[in-house]
Amino acid sequence: MPIRIDNDLPVKKILEEENIFVMDAERAMSQDIRPLEVVILNLMPLKEDTELQLLRSLANTPLQVNITFIRTGTYEPKNVARKHLERFYTTFDEIKYRRFDGMIITGAPVEKMDFEEVDYWKELTDIMDWSEKYVTSTLHICWGAQAGLYHRYGVKKYNLSEKISGIYKHYTFHKKTPLVRGFDDSFLVPQSRYTGVSKEDITANDKLEIVSESDVTGPYLIIAEGGKNIFVTGHPEYDTMTLDQEYKRDLGKGINPKIPCNYYPKDDPSEKPVKSWRCHANTLFFNWLNYYVYQVTPYVL
Repeated sequence: MPIRIDNDLPVKKILEEENIFVMDAERAMSQDIRPLEVVILNLMPLKEDTELQLLRSLANTPLQVNITFIRTGTYEPKNVARKHLERFYTTFDEIKYRRFDGMIITGAPVEKMDFEEVDYWKELTDIMDWSEKYVTSTLHICWGAQAGLYHRYGVKKYNLSEKISGIYKHYTFHKKTPLVRGFDDSFLVPQSRYTGVSKEDITANDKLEIVSESDVTGPYLIIAEGGKNIFVTGHPEYDTMTLDQEYKRDLGKGINPKIPCNYYPKDDPSEKPVKSWRCHANTLFFNWLNYYVYQVTPYVL
């Protein structure tokens, strides 16, 4: 799916160099189709990295997608230039009367905090409530998944005994479910978190269905209400070096983290990691956009 993004967005050049199909406004207007409108609430601190990661996977399906990035208005990000935010991001207040085909809510580095302690929690819950009427399907990632499960369905998160970090084997159930169509029996997913959700709490709610999990890290893909809301507890969008950057960042902070599991060759951080999850990540985003957005969204928004 060629993604339509601002010509001046810094990651556009990187995407083009990687032979990822991006489209400028002039070419997009020449195609007689209605593009999908997808809004991304980017809560990650390194926003340009997350933009690149998500756009890589969203570009792998055969229709146009218009991307709108939004940020919190009640919290000022500290790790991105104000000029970048002003140029490429909007706020919820500016789009709250628009309708969208799809929405992505990213993770955020606040998982050790109670949800209600997060500075922008009220704004986030307002956005999630708004999406029930104005968005066809919402995809929640990592902390965004935990926040969505808690606010929408009352599923609490819990603290892990130690951080989960690495590449873990996951399994699918209900292989005819469109979200996991084309998946292998087992596949790898990057995980990076201090908290988790309980399988028992999820299965106790008849609106939620687990379609993939890990023996080590627990539930991974959770579908609610036929795909109106989808929760992804890991980071399929991560780049090859993202866990490496996080590991070395924590070393620099004196946290003394464990080496990410199943990531470096021979568990040697001096070796370059091997990318082993991209195909399934792309398939996940393709399936979400195709089966839960494009196939069910109204032509006239």
